[in-house]
Amino acid sequence: MKVVIIGGVAGGATAAARLRRLDEHAEIVVLERSGYVSYANCGLPYYIGGEIAQRGKLTLQTPESFRRRFNVDVRVHSEAIAIDRAGKTVRVRTKGGEEYEERYDKLIYAPGAKAVLPPFAGQGERIFTLRTVEDTFRIDDHIKGESPASAVVVGGGFIGIEAAENLARRGMSVTLIQMEGQVMLPFDYDMACILHAELRRCGVRLRLSSKVTSLAQDGAGVTAEIEGGAPVRADIALVAVGILPETHLAREAGLALGMRGAVLVDEHMRTSDPAIYAAGDAVLVKNSVTGADALVPLAGPANKQGRIAADNICGIPSRYRGTQGSSVLKVFDLTAASTGLSEKAALAAGYACASALLFSPDHATYYPGARNMTLKVTFEKKSGRILGAQAIGYGGVDKRIDVLATAVRAGMTDADLAALDLCYAPPYSSAKDPVNMAGYVIGNLRAGIVRQHEWKDIASVAEEKDALFLDVQTAEEFAVAHLEGAVNIPVDELRSRMGELDKSKKLYVNCYSGLRSYIACRMLSAAGFDCSNLAGGIRFYKVVAEGGGYDAVPRHLCGAKSV
Repeated sequence: MKVVIIGGVAGGATAAARLRRLDEHAEIVVLERSGYVSYANCGLPYYIGGEIAQRGKLTLQTPESFRRRFNVDVRVHSEAIAIDRAGKTVRVRTKGGEEYEERYDKLIYAPGAKAVLPPFAGQGERIFTLRTVEDTFRIDDHIKGESPASAVVVGGGFIGIEAAENLARRGMSVTLIQMEGQVMLPFDYDMACILHAELRRCGVRLRLSSKVTSLAQDGAGVTAEIEGGAPVRADIALVAVGILPETHLAREAGLALGMRGAVLVDEHMRTSDPAIYAAGDAVLVKNSVTGADALVPLAGPANKQGRIAADNICGIPSRYRGTQGSSVLKVFDLTAASTGLSEKAALAAGYACASALLFSPDHATYYPGARNMTLKVTFEKKSGRILGAQAIGYGGVDKRIDVLATAVRAGMTDADLAALDLCYAPPYSSAKDPVNMAGYVIGNLRAGIVRQHEWKDIASVAEEKDALFLDVQTAEEFAVAHLEGAVNIPVDELRSRMGELDKSKKLYVNCYSGLRSYIACRMLSAAGFDCSNLAGGIRFYKVVAEGGGYDAVPRHLCGAKSV
């Protein structure tokens, strides 16, 4: 059997190695148009920032190492330019311009995706994209040769944020322009505001809700024109507005395509041609939560798909069960991770859902170094099924989202989260892990033990005739930040001071993080008060207010000191 693989990065390289492990006698040819094979796409920004110091560290394998270990014929600088399905051949063009035909019995199509260079972006040696090793070296060489002092990054997704951080690490003044009102669209707006605050804290200037109409090189710099706003001028520009599946060969060969031109495959990664399989960023998959079509260009899914394609070619009926988009991102000192559906995505998909918001320490608070993380878990109201989760913090974020990713995949509920037997020692966690706590909070909400309101409800609550804001922080905390018009009764004094409150009023209760106010709500409910807890507390309200890019905190927030 002869298998030809188009593309030698995540999906293609994994498929090649798996094929060899399953079939020692197959002839395996990998065609890679760049000069590198099996390289670490996700590590490219960190080479620019200097975290990865050696160029050789970016490549996991070379053509020579692939040949030695797996007996795979890897041909770099070899671009597939046509697929003849009837003749089962691939036409290949070499770096020197020569062309030849390569026969196959089975073909794996894994060309990946290309960085989008939108119509507003001009050409020039100071305007970059970041997708390949060659792109990375081009940027690094320019920085070493020209010593740019400033950079503009267009796009606030994974690559845009990682590029902004690492260009800042190289000493540049960085402006990040995002068309939407938030960075990192897989996150809900309120969670993204935490990232906005961190980016600003570390010196990155954010231009949110800003549409670039022109990006052009002029003289010794570049200028980004903004619709309705002041232009941004810098020494260099990096465009990171997304990627598109590389499927022109599939289209020309007549393979069935779907959304955004991605290749249609079945659960075995087989295309509409039974002799051709596909994997990676070029294929259309199913969202494992909703069942809807999805494009999820991440390394984990690409590697799994490559392995599954190889399995099926060798007679093992492996199935790909969809993607839920689990991902993690470093944003300076913060870690941000998500899995499954955000609340925004779940509502858009038609789910009757809500979210629980927690501010929990990453390990036992009595053990030195504990720092809080913000955890938001979206759930189906009726069943309690976990639909997705987001977490941002300093330590232990990836651990919790990995657990919650498993919960989402397994269709677990809030009761299942509460019952999870998770490992505990003071340096690593708490006896009640944040994941367990999420289960408890969701269970309380679903059972009606507590009601909650959110930061976005404050403006309308302030207009209610019979509403009262009750702040149960200490007097010192209240002086730092509180809602306009709030009455302050510290939680430890509440039982003895309930007579000061009017039972005809609905009480909207808050503390710093939402925990003490929950305890206060239980006291008040037992005493016959109608009350609701502010999810995330005053801390989260202030983060959203400031992280959202307002010039001043909302009129409902007083004090405005750092919280």
